[in-house]
This record gives sequence, structure tokens and C-alpha cells, in this order.
Amino acid sequence: MNTLNFNEKTGFICDMDGVIYKGNQILPGVTEFIQWLQEEKKEYLFLTNNSGYTPRELNQKLERMGLDVPEEHFYTSALATAAFLKDQAPGCSVFAIGEAGLLNALYDAGITMNDVNPDYVVVGEGRSYSLDSLTKATNLVMGGAKLIGANSDVSGPIEGGIAPACRALVAPIEMATGIQAYYCGKPNPLMMRTGLRMLHCHSAEAVMIGDRMDTDIISGLESGMSTVLVLSGCSTMDTLKTYAYRPSAVVDGVGDIVSMARAMK
Repeated sequence: MNTLNFNEKTGFICDMDGVIYKGNQILPGVTEFIQWLQEEKKEYLFLTNNSGYTPRELNQKLERMGLDVPEEHFYTSALATAAFLKDQAPGCSVFAIGEAGLLNALYDAGITMNDVNPDYVVVGEGRSYSLDSLTKATNLVMGGAKLIGANSDVSGPIEGGIAPACRALVAPIEMATGIQAYYCGKPNPLMMRTGLRMLHCHSAEAVMIGDRMDTDIISGLESGMSTVLVLSGCSTMDTLKTYAYRPSAVVDGVGDIVSMARAMK
């Protein structure tokens, strides 16, 4: 199954949570993997569904772990959400529940905050989530605001377990209103196409690396990319049995990609 020749690929799109780190813990082999990408002059992009961080915060988070990855190598579901809204309704207003990553992306796209009669209710991960904000969001959606979720992840890996992620936080609003949200992050092809554009590379020359079959692998597959499932996050070999599609390769962690590439030279 692992017959993928990584030396022939020019672009690498890589998930972060469960692939590069878990919580604030860097995963094994990551330093070697990033070194290999940089030495081999590969185009690479860290694509995360976590809407909480700005690219600068992600750059600093990796810096604290001893990794030097410039800001332009990050793309988040918050940026994808802001780009979608800017394209759909330039200058619109939103009621947003989320962290700095989401709020900054929306402001940068010329979108204003409005808790009275917004065009959209936008929900991302965040500590500002409460019954009050949930009730407010529910009634704004009932009043005609369109419901947007930054991503469709139900949970995400953290040190010592999992945390509810965006879709789990949007679910109460969907259930209370009977209205389904539109999700902008992976596996939405809009986010993947933007990622490929940022890498200046064709899908056939690119690899999607992630720890989730339902977002990372499906989005890579449906975009025409080779796919690598890493078992360092929330998937195991048993996870594969529950899906009708398969990744191009399965590895324990991103460090294995380096040794496989070197073995094929």
C-alpha cells in the first residue's frame, strides 16, 4: 500500500493537530520532516481546521516547540471562512463566536461585527462559547441570519483525550433552529483549492497528510491529491475499516515520510 514516492511530489499540505503536535506537545519525527521539506525545496502548507489561531500565533506556537515555519506557510479554516463571506457578501456583518484567529480573519476581510441584525452567525472553536452566546446565536438565526461553521470537525485531539470541536459547538444551534450550517473548512473543496493555489502546484503533484479520514483524507482524495494517513492523532488501523475509501499510504507519523523518501532515492 505504501508505494508513494514522496521525492516526485512537489507540494505538501499537512494538517496540524494530531500530525505536528498534540496540545502543546510536538510529535516524534516532526523536526526531521520539516527539515526535509525545507532542504528538498518542497512547497508546503500547514492547513488546519482549528479556527482559534492566527497564522502568527501558529508560527509562534511552533517556534516554542523549536520549529521555524514562516507565517505564509499556514492556512486556517478561519481564513477560509472569511474568504468565503467576502466573496459571497462583501462588507457583510456577522455575530461571531470564536477566538482571535476567527475574529482577525473576519476583520481583515472587511467584515463587521453586529449582534442586533447580522447577515450571518459564524461559529468557530473558542472559550467565549457559553449558554448566553448560544442563545443569542440561536435567536439571530431564527431571525434570518445565515448559519456558518468554520469547520465540520466534531472533536480534536488534545493531551490526555479529545475536546469538542466546531461541529459539536454548532450542533445545538442547528438542533434548536432546525437550520443546517454551511461549513467552510476541510473537507470543503474551497479550502483545498485555495491551499493548492497557495502552493502553485497541481493536485497530481501534491500530497495531503492528516490524521482524520473524514476531513483530511477525503478532502485530499476528492481534490485529486495523493493522501497519507498518520496514526499519531485520532486514527488507528481499525479506523480504516469503517470507510469505503483508502489513503495512498498509512504511516505512524510524519517522520516515516522522510525515511520512505530517502529509501526510494
